Amino acid sequence: MSRLCRIEIDDTGLPAPTPEIEQERKVAVFDLLEDNSFGIPDRGGVAVPDGPYCLSLGVRDGRLVFDTTTEAGAKVAEFHLSMGPFRQVVKDYFQICESYFEAVKRLPPAQIEAIDMARRGIHNEGARVLQERLEGKADFDIDTARRLFTLICVLHPGS
Repeated sequence: MSRLCRIEIDDTGLPAPTPEIEQERKVAVFDLLEDNSFGIPDRGGVAVPDGPYCLSLGVRDGRLVFDTTTEAGAKVAEFHLSMGPFRQVVKDYFQICESYFEAVKRLPPAQIEAIDMARRGIHNEGARVLQERLEGKADFDIDTARRLFTLICVLHPGS
């Protein structure tokens, strides 16, 4: 399987993220570039160029857009996904993240750990939704899906 070598986030028109969310975004991009698996299967019998790939992730006309190119800039694939299937899990994720950030400031470790376990569970659910939505269009492992879900959260309207 191939991999992503560059990730660009197009957050044009979105409100500035909170410092905590910006940190999550930076960590997700760093972790993705350090370790990911991402491939585009052949489409309609037509071979797709081998990676590594560059990914531009953004929102256009209310839809999540995955624009994938080769390192040289040649178009590989572009996927437009409805934000609807992500809406509830993103909302839940932001709520649990807010609880987690507050807990870190004032709660004992056992309570922080419980909130963090819930946060990871919601994060896994978002990764699963992403894998389902891109099934047959892009291939990636669960860790890559989790990090991509973090980036989707930053792009979600109202985040």
